[in-house]
Amino acid sequence: NLNLRCGARVLVVLGEFSAISFEELYQGAYAIPWQDWIPKEGEFPVKGYSINSQLFSVPACQSIIKKAVSAKLGQVYGVEWLPETGSRYQIQFSIMKDTVSLCLDTSGSGLYKRGYRLATQQAPLRETLAASLVKIARYRGQEELIDPFCGSGTIAIEGAMAACHIAPGARRSFEGEAWQFDPADWQGCKEEAMAQEKPGEMMISASDLSADAIVLAQQNAERAGVAGCIRFRRADALGLAYTGRRGVLLTNPPYGHRLLDVEQAREIYDGLGRAL
Repeated sequence: NLNLRCGARVLVVLGEFSAISFEELYQGAYAIPWQDWIPKEGEFPVKGYSINSQLFSVPACQSIIKKAVSAKLGQVYGVEWLPETGSRYQIQFSIMKDTVSLCLDTSGSGLYKRGYRLATQQAPLRETLAASLVKIARYRGQEELIDPFCGSGTIAIEGAMAACHIAPGARRSFEGEAWQFDPADWQGCKEEAMAQEKPGEMMISASDLSADAIVLAQQNAERAGVAGCIRFRRADALGLAYTGRRGVLLTNPPYGHRLLDVEQAREIYDGLGRAL
């Protein structure tokens, strides 16, 4: 949870089994030792999906799994009714080709929610996707990184965070922190992650035609702790003087759906090609 840049969330797999009937689903879910994880007062909502399986009704599967877990916990704790007033233990199920996986979600809010982006421009790029692009581009902070359509600054910020070894989850909380673990263990992991940070000067340039976008991107970079690593400026991507130095141009330009139309996007691509 602390260090994953590209993953959506972290799940603990508690059991896997085959099921083609609701009875098999119920018995498979009931067999799992839920009491090892969920306390008597724990809240345990159920969500999931089914693909290419005979049990295709997601609401029905949710209901069956909920009944099985409730019966198991009620039997173990010796109660007929579970209050569900305590910490949240989100049960996640997947049924793929009649194979059921039952998990607990340790993350809560998706890992893309780093905490630095309180507001966005139109058509924002999700943080985990931006981090994936940075990783694919093999940017390490030793060469130039340019984003001429920066919007909220997400690509530049994720590039700076990766190069500075800033753990994306070190400054936020996760649902699993409220579970039956020693809080000092979580805090120790966060302090260890923050001790690995290596801020420094980098050649990262981010620009946008919108002045509002630049203000927003600067604020996001400050919250992410990388404002000193990125040069933000208002500029037209087609009018920039590209240096020709070794580096990476990584950007998410308008593509004619959420921003502009297809013909306008094509004109931008043609102009960017000429500028480069």
